[in-house]
Amino acid sequence: MIEIDGSYGEGGGQIVRTSVALSAVTGKSVLIKRIRQGRPKPGLAAQHAQAIKTLGQICNADIKGAEPGSSEVLFCPQEIRGISRRVEIGTAGSVTLLMQCLLPALLHAEGRTSLHVQGGTDVQWSPTVDYFQNVFLPALSFFGGRAELQLLRRGYYPRGQGEVLLEVEPSHLKPAHIRHEPLAASQNRVKGISHCSNLPQHVAGRQAGSAIERLQEAGYEAQIAQETSRLASTGSGISLWTAGKGASSLGEKGLPAEKVGRRAAEEIIRELASLAAVDAHLADQLIPYLALAGGSFTVREISLHTKTNIWTAGHFMDAKFEITAKCGVFEIESRWLSAKSPGQ
Repeated sequence: MIEIDGSYGEGGGQIVRTSVALSAVTGKSVLIKRIRQGRPKPGLAAQHAQAIKTLGQICNADIKGAEPGSSEVLFCPQEIRGISRRVEIGTAGSVTLLMQCLLPALLHAEGRTSLHVQGGTDVQWSPTVDYFQNVFLPALSFFGGRAELQLLRRGYYPRGQGEVLLEVEPSHLKPAHIRHEPLAASQNRVKGISHCSNLPQHVAGRQAGSAIERLQEAGYEAQIAQETSRLASTGSGISLWTAGKGASSLGEKGLPAEKVGRRAAEEIIRELASLAAVDAHLADQLIPYLALAGGSFTVREISLHTKTNIWTAGHFMDAKFEITAKCGVFEIESRWLSAKSPGQ
């Protein structure tokens, strides 16, 4: 039985998601204590509980404590199987964070998985659906992961009601060494999408226009599509991406659309200015796969989320993580101490 202190490091839902995900893949039971202890509302949020329950169905796990407000969860996995079902997170709970929790197990399932997930597609403190589709999934493919995501309907805070279709094929994970040089040429061209729902069409246009202007000032080509719609939820946002790197910004009441677009542009420009292969957010999302399969990548900074995910993964995997500073970036490498990893 592995015990995890849920208040360690970043101390949020990430520890919970990574712990149960690696538990499912390795078959090692885990007890997570002091969940989100330092947060204004300690314990599991509804979206964390839903992720644990859904993962439990995928691997036929015995679970105790997976309820909103719970400070302790026991997760005892069994055999992973592919499923086809609909998952409703409720309100604007992040669909991408739920998928982060499920994907490591689904890649190791015996059969193909098809999931319709309803919730928030573009919400604060989580990857947007466009980032997940255009930055994370292409990076996952370097490790041999085969998954596709289709956006069916956007959902903004607080109503949510967005929907995506995630399809995952059983995959043989392999070590990946992601470097800046092979990606450098394509990183000069930034793509993106600016979107809004139940707002004037010019909102999406102004977000896109300010982002393009700032990117061109910095010397980058920019191609940003615009999307307007009438949905159950109201909101706006913009996501930008290129190989290995991305940035997003969401509209807020009282915040001019131009500032929304410029904020996303500034974020991706900071990432593109470095010789790192992946952005700081992608780095922490790739740690479970680095642990499962081995490999390395470079990043411009080591975030607390990344440090916390490395610490968490170390409880489950017979791997050694090394962080080395070189040429203005950090290389994160995972080496297996035994002959074969669970991901191979």
